[in-house]
Amino acid sequence: MKIPSYHQNLLSDTQRLTAFYEAIKEKSRGIIYDLGTGSGIFSSWAAPLASFVYAVEKDYRTAKFAQKNLKSFKNVSLQINDAKNITFNEKADLIICEMVDTALIDEEQVPVLNAVRKYLKNSGDIIPCGVFNGVEAVHLKNSHPIYQEGNISQNELRSKLFIYDKIDFKEYIKEKVEYNINIPINKTGIVSGIRISTFTLLTPKIICGTTPMLNPPLLIPTNQLNMKKDENIFVNLKYTMGGGLDTIRVSVERIP
Repeated sequence: MKIPSYHQNLLSDTQRLTAFYEAIKEKSRGIIYDLGTGSGIFSSWAAPLASFVYAVEKDYRTAKFAQKNLKSFKNVSLQINDAKNITFNEKADLIICEMVDTALIDEEQVPVLNAVRKYLKNSGDIIPCGVFNGVEAVHLKNSHPIYQEGNISQNELRSKLFIYDKIDFKEYIKEKVEYNINIPINKTGIVSGIRISTFTLLTPKIICGTTPMLNPPLLIPTNQLNMKKDENIFVNLKYTMGGGLDTIRVSVERIP
């Protein structure tokens, strides 16, 4: 299979690939949309089980790789276009849309699904079917939001993981969101940020945690508080799903 360098990294993430393979094998049938098809690997898995696959990729260079990789499948049609701009002539039994990222902030998963969901049959499925978002209080040194590379030191954690939102991709998703979250502190020290982790539901029975190429934890700096164990902080968190990391606004304060 011919793939650009970025997609080589995607294909080296075996945990991510295994989860998607199992979900696609379980859910593929009838008419399938593969939105953001990339190099075409998910379409190649779905095609033998489908009556027809509509693959969509808006990046011209990446789509050229997909054309080469999918040319042997007679039941796959590739469009080089933005999925939000397409009028589909057939309703889908399955939509595969892997534009997920941490908290759905920096990729177009939510705008794309909000535009395309009307073409999904009532009995249809979406892969992934949803996400859980969780947040922890942490001590950070970075001055802007960054994705975590490697492991964070246990000494920098100030709370347990708190799940603050569950999103069902079959339902309309509000793009601009605001959350008010109370977090119990379980370790004395400075709180100067939060860590968001996203867990992806491929199907109701298949869940994938953070991997190097699927939702790496997002570290977001905040104002600084000196906290003691068993105190609580109040987190106000705002962002736009699909709007990019620059839309993030967060503040923390001590709960008296």
